[in-house]
Amino acid sequence: MFAGPFDASIIKRAREKGLVQIQLVNIRDFSKNKHRTVDDAPFGGGAGMVMTPEPIFEAVEWVRKQLGQTGLPGQPGQPGPVVLLSPAGRPFNQTLARELSREKSLILVCGHYEGVDERVREHLADAEISIGDYVLTGGELPAMVVVDAVVRLIPGVLGKSVSVDEESFSGFLLEYPQYTRPRQYRGYSVPEILLSGHHGQISAWRRRRALLRTLENRPDLLPKADLDPKDKKILKTVFEQLQKLDLSDA
Repeated sequence: MFAGPFDASIIKRAREKGLVQIQLVNIRDFSKNKHRTVDDAPFGGGAGMVMTPEPIFEAVEWVRKQLGQTGLPGQPGQPGPVVLLSPAGRPFNQTLARELSREKSLILVCGHYEGVDERVREHLADAEISIGDYVLTGGELPAMVVVDAVVRLIPGVLGKSVSVDEESFSGFLLEYPQYTRPRQYRGYSVPEILLSGHHGQISAWRRRRALLRTLENRPDLLPKADLDPKDKKILKTVFEQLQKLDLSDA
């Protein structure tokens, strides 16, 4: 599952440059039974199967040994956090991606089946992350999402740091609309302001469009955004126009 995403595009180039190392570990390799199973029926009954703690603990301990790391997280020269991918975790966002990108190492544990033994959460994982309010077959896809989001924030991975700063969610605003050649396509035109060469006006247009796009699609982000007086004036004007439209419809 991981071969495609980790062997293409930005992540592939980052690995080739030595900016990031990714190691895949199969938890089944640490199973103690001949069938290499890593799950069992839950105590107390119920549907589904639960991942057992033993192979997960031993897999993580093996990874730490491979890294030459022992002891408690947070100590000098010690391992980075163990992150459990789970629907019950902290919501993953750009802020959390930045936090993780500052770590020297990460160990991502992919949950599966009905879930994992609670002792993994309580005594092994340092953090628990969810990529959204929906159910997936396992933690593999969420792990890919986390790796992709984190790797692109590592210095040197992207050509220009400004690219990271202007992307959606970086300042809790969605990114402004982007256009390229041709100027005319099937009767659809590029906004004239982007062709004017007036950088100040272009910047103001982009900021306004980012605000309006966020207001339309993700208004929940606006309270977190760093808005200056001009931004607030734009939003106030939009709200007043919307109120007038509501009154006229009534």
